Amino acid sequence: MQHLTQERHSQRTHRPSAITFARLTEVPPELLVAHMSDPRMAEHMPLLTEPWDIAVAKRFMTAKEATWQRDGLGHWAILADGSYVGWGGFQKEGDEWDFGLVLRPDAFGLGAAITRAALDFARADPRIAFVTFLLPPSRRNLGALARLGARFVGEVDHAGASFRKFRLQME
Repeated sequence: MQHLTQERHSQRTHRPSAITFARLTEVPPELLVAHMSDPRMAEHMPLLTEPWDIAVAKRFMTAKEATWQRDGLGHWAILADGSYVGWGGFQKEGDEWDFGLVLRPDAFGLGAAITRAALDFARADPRIAFVTFLLPPSRRNLGALARLGARFVGEVDHAGASFRKFRLQME
């Protein structure tokens, strides 16, 4: 089990909050089903094409766990103060490490802190010289990527859907 923690201060409550990364297999699949069944998820996820149930969640968890076995890195369950808020992490796509983050709508405000913690992890991994981000054309607010220093690479097709690809050097 691998856990990373980053302390952040909530602007709403001014109390510290711990962001923790855990393996997806450490959370009940019912949490993923509830998360991915929220209709707001499909707005920016063109690859989300089927309804989620326990069987779909377990297949997803098994596939993501296989990337850990194959590559030594993969997607995490993301916890804030011990509660599930989403999933994301790194997945090897050819010779590149792609970063993805899928948060529950009530946790959207945690995206920057979670991304910083994950990128700190990537910077410490000698295998990762750069990270890519694939965003669907529906995503309009790209300021966070610009502030990180990510540069637009171009339009790409992934699994039959169009995405805008960005790249961030880790050095």
